[in-house]
Amino acid sequence: MGGGRRRRGGSGHQDSGSPASSRAENGGPPGDPAEQARAICLRLLTGTPRTRKQLADALRKREIPDDVAEEVLSRFEEVGLINDSAFADAWVESRHHGRGLARRALAQELRTKGVDSTLIEEAVAQLDSEQEEATARELVARKLRTTRGLDRDKRLRRLAGMLARKGYPEGMALRVVRQALEEEGDDTEFLEDEGF
Repeated sequence: MGGGRRRRGGSGHQDSGSPASSRAENGGPPGDPAEQARAICLRLLTGTPRTRKQLADALRKREIPDDVAEEVLSRFEEVGLINDSAFADAWVESRHHGRGLARRALAQELRTKGVDSTLIEEAVAQLDSEQEEATARELVARKLRTTRGLDRDKRLRRLAGMLARKGYPEGMALRVVRQALEEEGDDTEFLEDEGF
């Protein structure tokens, strides 16, 4: 291996690996559609997990025949390279803790990724309403300072709106925001009542 790589006149002769798989990966001349489909799926799965539907859409865009795509995707599922259930669980865990999204928003995101509704229900069931409410309280506590100086109704609307955009039910959002404003505002309300 001490001699380095040898190039031959730019013709691209390959001294290792399958020429068909290299062509498929590089999007070169069409070879075996199944080999192309496998290469496309492997390349897409390298960066981040994907759902079966996301991979099927990518194969359709690259004009892989449906029957070939179905066969390759089924094989990837059999060996565990595609697992929509694990994808949904990881998505819920990551997006709830990272972005504070509620069950409703998480379910919507998973639907757009093509996850089956049964798997979505199982994944979002990981979050119980107590955990969801605790996260809503944390989000409001972080945002509360940025609304100081606004009147109470405006603060209430702004904070409840932030929770609504993250998928929290209206009743929970209003309850959490009112409670946070009351806890923060007891002293200010007293001072205002006293004319300070």
